[in-house]
Amino acid sequence: MIEFVAETGSTNADLAARLAGGEAMTECFWLRAGRQIQGRGRAGREWVSEDGNLHCSTLVHLRPGDPPPATLSLVAGLAVHDAVGEALGLSCSTRDREMHLKWPNDLMIDGAKIAGILCEMIDRTIVVGIGLNVAAAPDLPDRPTTSLRAQGCEMDAAAMLDTLARSFAARLAAWRAEPLADTLARWERCATPRGTPITVHADTDVAGTFDGLESDGSLRLRLEDGSRRAIYAGDVILREID
Repeated sequence: MIEFVAETGSTNADLAARLAGGEAMTECFWLRAGRQIQGRGRAGREWVSEDGNLHCSTLVHLRPGDPPPATLSLVAGLAVHDAVGEALGLSCSTRDREMHLKWPNDLMIDGAKIAGILCEMIDRTIVVGIGLNVAAAPDLPDRPTTSLRAQGCEMDAAAMLDTLARSFAARLAAWRAEPLADTLARWERCATPRGTPITVHADTDVAGTFDGLESDGSLRLRLEDGSRRAIYAGDVILREID
């Protein structure tokens, strides 16, 4: 089920409030807003909600035996990758345009961000918020951005959510039915290539190269001295190769 509102503060905040109020919502429920005026990204940053873009949230009720909740951001990333790839005719192996997932929650095309994900836990439910630049790419001072329209796709936000809802349901089912290692391997195949120079902004900045995922979904960073470090939280910035 997809519910549409013309304008709201934040679809994540709306679902959290409805859960807190005792409303029963199934995992197939999606809330889409035509416009968000208080959209949020990770670490409390503003998510710029341009008209015509996709601003939506869904939820996952955690069950006994589910993989670690933190890995749901990877599941959502794969679902967004699937949906955008279907819309643009791209795949992990396409080389005319480079589309890849950047840990933990961004989808990039030719180095420009097209989508982001924000997962928040409410008791035993994860609210999954997804923002996708469909019609327009916001002008941001710290990173390049792109949109489906800029990439030659005229699909609108409503149709894009139909595609995304299908891909999310399939990825969620696989996350539950298969070993977590399978989901992590799929994510890595669609991710920034190993050896890509990155800087992780957390409590302190740490530079190194992307070295895949640990078994729990955390990022494995190879440091300049050859050692490896597991990163559980932080912003990953792609660096130019010297």
